[in-house]
Amino acid sequence: MTDRPDHKGDAQQTPQNEKLRHREQHTIDQRQQQIDPAGHHRTDVNALAVDTMKQPGDADASARRQARAPQGAGGPIRHPHPPFPEQTQELPGSFAQMDPRPDHGETSWKGAARLEGQIALVTGGDSGIGRAVAIAYAREGADVAISFLEESDDARDTAEQVRAAGKRCLLIPGDISDPDHCRSMVNRVVEELGGLDVLVNNAAHQQSFDALDDISDHEWQRTFAINIHAMFYLCKAALPHLEGGGCIINTASINSDQPNPSLLAYATTKGAVQNFTVGLAQFLADKSVRVNCVAPGPVWTPLIPGSFSGEAVSQFGANYPMKRPAQPVELASAYVMLAEPMSSYVSGATISVTGGRPML
Repeated sequence: MTDRPDHKGDAQQTPQNEKLRHREQHTIDQRQQQIDPAGHHRTDVNALAVDTMKQPGDADASARRQARAPQGAGGPIRHPHPPFPEQTQELPGSFAQMDPRPDHGETSWKGAARLEGQIALVTGGDSGIGRAVAIAYAREGADVAISFLEESDDARDTAEQVRAAGKRCLLIPGDISDPDHCRSMVNRVVEELGGLDVLVNNAAHQQSFDALDDISDHEWQRTFAINIHAMFYLCKAALPHLEGGGCIINTASINSDQPNPSLLAYATTKGAVQNFTVGLAQFLADKSVRVNCVAPGPVWTPLIPGSFSGEAVSQFGANYPMKRPAQPVELASAYVMLAEPMSSYVSGATISVTGGRPML
């Protein structure tokens, strides 16, 4: 015979059950809400609340939008959009001759000691992305060595920016397509600044052509010599000084994923840069050296008027989702993130900075 529940204890449990039936004031039970939608037997806690929330379009919205914008010395920065004045230059070019003048973070980058005590070597550091990286690194606490092709006002001005941040700056002119020069550069940095923690392979050469027959053997070889061979020489020379926590950051390009046919030589080298980065990251992981790359989209640097027609320069970046090219300072944050010690598990990565253009 099946045991039946003993109902005699129900009466003994009545006081406890009564407490459950009569909840504390302001407590809403979903089941009671379904049974008593009018709320005759409960207090509506929402009626006790005071609506202090601001609605969209309130007076503070404009101030919030301004606070989100990058700030310069004169307030929020508005990055320029094409059309730009038609202009050309002879390579390597100068940022001082560009209209509008590129923004490298001179008035906007504020450091937070993210690279305090580190020593960095930045190739192509006199202008463009390299200059923006040098300024950001100095304001984040790093001493910076800058490599560039030949003596120029651009390089001296970049050095002044680094020194104004209270950091040391070593200027190293010369052609990085020469492997001996690459090795000499690394030795100078170690001897004169006291070591090397971050190597940024950023220098590049590009030229546009309308047809394959227009690309000379010399142009093809020089593009590879500067864009990929020098990267190999520098990484190999720097490795003994980077072991145990140093890092290498290479500049690739959206052209490594979406090659522009008029930049065939350049795009081909940038594909090699990305593969070199990923392979080297695996090679050097057991030496505690991280290797990553940044893949920019269109960036307003002297390479642009130095390698495109004036008409093409005037519309540069207009075909990207943001309808404009990046300013060099907008790339600097990626290089700082990859260099800082807190990114200790980031290696073999490609950071795309492409203004909304997908890069898979």
